[in-house]
Amino acid sequence: MDSGQEEKSGGPCRKCKEKCSGFELHFWKKICRNCKCGPEEHDIPLNTEEHPKVGKLFEDIKYINLIAKLKSEGIPINNRNPKKLSNTDASKKKVSTYTLIHECPSPFRNQALPRKYMQMQPKEKQPVSGSEGAQYRKKQLAKQLPPHDQDPSKCHELSPKEVKEMEQFVKKYKCEALGVGDMKLPCEINAQCYKEHNPEGVKNTPVAVGSKGKSMGYKKTQYSCYCCKRIIKEGYPTIFAERAGYDKLWHPGCFICSTCGELLVNMIYFWKNGKLYCGRHYCDSEKPRCAGCDELIFSKEYTQAENKNWHLKHFCCVDCKYILAGKLYVMVNDKPVCKPCYMKNHAVVCQGCHNAIDPEEQRVTYNNFSWHASTVCFLCSYCKKCLFGEKFMPVNGMIFCCKECKRMMC
Repeated sequence: MDSGQEEKSGGPCRKCKEKCSGFELHFWKKICRNCKCGPEEHDIPLNTEEHPKVGKLFEDIKYINLIAKLKSEGIPINNRNPKKLSNTDASKKKVSTYTLIHECPSPFRNQALPRKYMQMQPKEKQPVSGSEGAQYRKKQLAKQLPPHDQDPSKCHELSPKEVKEMEQFVKKYKCEALGVGDMKLPCEINAQCYKEHNPEGVKNTPVAVGSKGKSMGYKKTQYSCYCCKRIIKEGYPTIFAERAGYDKLWHPGCFICSTCGELLVNMIYFWKNGKLYCGRHYCDSEKPRCAGCDELIFSKEYTQAENKNWHLKHFCCVDCKYILAGKLYVMVNDKPVCKPCYMKNHAVVCQGCHNAIDPEEQRVTYNNFSWHASTVCFLCSYCKKCLFGEKFMPVNGMIFCCKECKRMMC
């Protein structure tokens, strides 16, 4: 299957800057060919940022009610519902306008609730358009809800059997784990609990007798955050996850993935064994993920190396793509490299003989300088005395056995 990604080229990497000549998509690794960073690190529009990614997740007929919920709460499915705030600088008499990308529900009777929610988030994570927070949200959306975890057409070369297995896997997690958080006040949760336990038409229990004609109604419950265990103050917005039940609430800043600790973007969560997960880490808890292409592995045969899982054909040299299963390789910046490419592109040079040092050879390293660990190379730069097991004096890549040799050489 085709990787399903449309981004082909774009601006340079924000991390690598001038070292990256511009974004060029690798056809199955989903990274830039030039700098090896992901698309979210480049100044390019991500076609999976809004509707295709989130919409695909909830496209099933069974989830029409969730789609309606997302739309009504300003969470982007088709169009964003931005809100503009004006900030006037009294000294300069200028008005600056910021556009908020809503990550929180907006249609509340108390319109102060979403504003409180935004203010309770760390400033660097508030999704104001053009800000660091907006960039953070963009990255987290790409990381937490990768399209290739939801749609087989976004994966590379799945067999018909693997496609069917993935479809069943996605259907299963939508039925058992997927949900969207809701923002409520503690009093609203109390009211909801009361309605569930006291349907319309059922009169108050005898507890209300003797109250001088006054209806006692429901008893308020004081909630504590399921994550940090601190008391939730009345009147403060909280996050409620339907799959977790009415007895669990979270502070907005505590509605995070239990694995990566990041805020759950758009409050989309996966609930499993009493824990919240983002989409990526829920899937990781169910299936192995290929460290090469970042896709979930549905084939029975795969390899494990460097404490990671790999499709057999994806455990290959990052430079020449030579398949490394059962072969000698060297890890360079957490990427596997075959021995020939390592010797050509990455090997350190011996200060003694000025040849590349084989990765299987022993070497001596000091202050970013290296030597073959041999009596031929690790020598005094002046008198050529072997310095194995001896004290030495380093000077700009040269080594000396004594002050006299250093003085003579200098």
